[in-house]
Amino acid sequence: MKKTGLVSLCLALLVSLAGCDAFSSEPTYKGLSVEGFNYTPYNLSRFVVTDKYGNRASGGGDLPPGSGEGRLSCCYSLKGTEFTVDWRVYDVDEGESVYAPIKYIEKRTEVHVPPTEVKGGPGTRILGLHFYPDDHIEFEFRTDLRGSRIDFSEVNYRLKKKYPSQINPGGEEGRWTDFRRVAKIAAEGWVKYHLENSDDLEQYVYYTLLVNKDFDQHPLVKKIISSTRGKPGEFARELKALPEATRSEIKAGKFEHVKTEASNG
Repeated sequence: MKKTGLVSLCLALLVSLAGCDAFSSEPTYKGLSVEGFNYTPYNLSRFVVTDKYGNRASGGGDLPPGSGEGRLSCCYSLKGTEFTVDWRVYDVDEGESVYAPIKYIEKRTEVHVPPTEVKGGPGTRILGLHFYPDDHIEFEFRTDLRGSRIDFSEVNYRLKKKYPSQINPGGEEGRWTDFRRVAKIAAEGWVKYHLENSDDLEQYVYYTLLVNKDFDQHPLVKKIISSTRGKPGEFARELKALPEATRSEIKAGKFEHVKTEASNG
């Protein structure tokens, strides 16, 4: 066989094995399973990921606030570094009747993902999408079904155990409504101060719901927010250490209100 023919044969074989990306600098991710993590205070109905070549991957399936861990859809291929996510949510508490049509809120988010080495094989090559309360989405390539970053259920469980009548006034019949109330306040804690740690969120919800919704405008609390930023668990520890006199002051609302600046990350 002539040398040129051998080279052509090798190139053809390379293309057949690697697909059209043999000569492309764009990363290609094949055999992906997709997992969504919902940190919004609403139910995540569905999401669709599209790359600029038209490849699509989808998931969702009515994920309540804080859920998504362990729920996969497969198998997909995506290419490139720029992706569009079309997704929709709805507020369960907004419906006036169980028979009323669901009022979906349609959203679209652009996501940039640098070229990433993907590990795992079929079934363990997972693309996790983290949906945050401010509508931004973070992609994460992973090899297991765990990895939720914000656990609304844990926060709700702790508070309900400590303050059952205040956190769950609706009893068994109202448990989901009461849970969503906690999730909405916890999501607010993330939006304002990027709190993700369960201890921190527990204290944020406790103070907001049971002490004073303006507690974060107290001068001392403002200092705590500033000094503990980026230190998971420290916000909760500092609040628990507040003097009793300060707690009473906050509860009564008898303090100089200082507007707090929300965190920018």
